[in-house]
Order: sequence, then C-alpha cells, then structure tokens
Amino acid sequence: VQLQASGGGLVQAGGSLRLSCKASGFNFRLYTMAWYRQAPGNERELVADITNGGLQGNLADSVKGRFTISRNNVLNTVYLQMDSLKPEDTAVHYCNAYSHDTMTHYWGQGTLVTVSS
Repeated sequence: VQLQASGGGLVQAGGSLRLSCKASGFNFRLYTMAWYRQAPGNERELVADITNGGLQGNLADSVKGRFTISRNNVLNTVYLQMDSLKPEDTAVHYCNAYSHDTMTHYWGQGTLVTVSS
C-alpha cells in the first residue's frame, strides 16, 4: 500500500496550492479519502474528507470557503485545492484512506505546506 502525497511548498499568504495523493496497492474506489494536517506542537487534525463516491464529507471550520477536496477514481488520486492560504495553514499535510467495512486506515508520508505572511 502506498499513498504518495505531493504538491506542498512555500507560498505567500493569499496564494494557492493543490495537493495530490496517488494511491496504489488497495481498492481505492472502496475507501473514504481524507486530508489531515499537523502543525508544529499541535495534534493532527482532519482538514477534509470525501466518500468513495465523491461526496464531500467533513470540512474543518478553519478552511471552509477556501479548501476543496476532490478525487478521481480512475487515476486513484485525491486532491486538496487550497486557496486564500493563511500563515496558520502551515503544516505537514497527510493523505489518509479509510475503509468503513474493515476499519482500516492507511497513511501517506506527508507533504509540507508553508505559508509566509
């Protein structure tokens, strides 16, 4: 199983980034996908998740109106479009796959997003 996240980097406040997470080694279409993030000194928190059918689920209050999660079940990829970025969005962002049937979690290695003021 692999979840390969990419797209992180350094951006100025107000800018945009698009994170991608390419999945392999499991049946992507059966899994809820999510993005989490962890800032230094903070616990890991859920940013957004999306059902296996592509319906957006939970979205953190802090990113509502700015971030959008989507997925492509042909490419086995989940995306996080991040607009109007703020310095408080600085964190390592992790891709997660979750099966409600088997209660299995898979985690990617994380990609760092740094927003300068």
